[in-house]
Amino acid sequence: MLNVLTFSSLYPNAVQPNFGGFVERQTARLAARGDVDLKVLAPVGMFLPVGPYAALTRVPGQGEHNGIPVFWPRFPLLPAVGWRFNPALAYRAGRNVLLDLIADGFCPDVIDCEFFWPDGPAAVRLGRAFGIPVSIKARGSDIRLWGQRPAARKMMVDAANAADGLLAVSESLKADMVAIGMPKEKIRVHRTGIELDRFRPVDRAAAKASVGVSGPLLLAVGNLVALKRFDLVIGAAELLPDATLFIAGEGRERRKLEAMIAERGLSQRVRLLGGVHHADMPALMAAADVFVHASSSEGLANVWVEALASGTPVVTANVGAAAEVVDRAEAGTLIDDARPAVFAEAIRAMLETPPSPEAVRASALRFDWKTNTDALHAHLSGIVSGTEAQQ
Repeated sequence: MLNVLTFSSLYPNAVQPNFGGFVERQTARLAARGDVDLKVLAPVGMFLPVGPYAALTRVPGQGEHNGIPVFWPRFPLLPAVGWRFNPALAYRAGRNVLLDLIADGFCPDVIDCEFFWPDGPAAVRLGRAFGIPVSIKARGSDIRLWGQRPAARKMMVDAANAADGLLAVSESLKADMVAIGMPKEKIRVHRTGIELDRFRPVDRAAAKASVGVSGPLLLAVGNLVALKRFDLVIGAAELLPDATLFIAGEGRERRKLEAMIAERGLSQRVRLLGGVHHADMPALMAAADVFVHASSSEGLANVWVEALASGTPVVTANVGAAAEVVDRAEAGTLIDDARPAVFAEAIRAMLETPPSPEAVRASALRFDWKTNTDALHAHLSGIVSGTEAQQ
């Protein structure tokens, strides 16, 4: 039996059911193996419990999420330069939980850390304190955004050198990790998995009719934050007068986007759907004619793969692992010049000559959960046994 402690500040809770869902889905597959005993340590960072943080007070300290034991200890978020202390504060919150777990008889063989900032430095410190080997996975913004801050970059590179194994979601992210000083020989590429049995092509006309759309339907998904550049997607939709655009997600940019939609007279064609539960996402993905993604930074976005598996071609900014996912003409178009007119032109071309859904889906078939889970189990087991091969 392999005892795994998954450590991730990105993990769903009672208040944020979609938060870190990509980590949860991977973790659930690993936990479902008969030879793994797994618990999740998901530190919750909080400013003062007012405004948007007030709801987080309702998150329990521990419980089960989809059958997996999860612990949500709090750690304080400090204003301004306080982010420098987040790894130490997350470590302190996690240490108390781990002490209790060990006292109750659960002794982790390995810490599976699922995000690099602030989780990586915190997990390594936990591992050193308790004599537990540590694996850290990089997912994109942790390296590409936080890696731009010298203090955070140093802490992450130090954690990478101290860790027993490293994972990256794509070859491009592995290259970025090496570029900031992380040891290449430790890094394995571990791509995402998706539910290929749920994300699959359907009768698109019927699917669109079920959501009240008859003409071309565009779909964009993600947190409503600046780096996702939904204003660019809305600008592209404005240039396509016959198209409807659905945007699924919530975030602090919502009011700004609502104002933009109203000012441009797009309220009848552009809809902010709010947060959409992952269980409802396959129907949306399969209904769309084109999936549009304008983010300025990504690792390997699950939504790219989910769209392709649904038979929906992708028009995306050429960032992160986009070229590794959108790997053939049928899969979609990569945009280097991220302007509304350029996106609109690519979308128009896709609508005029749509590829067959099965040809689109072909690019997603390598992203299955069994491959993902088997690779993660082998990686963690190798770390525990000391046989994890260096790259």
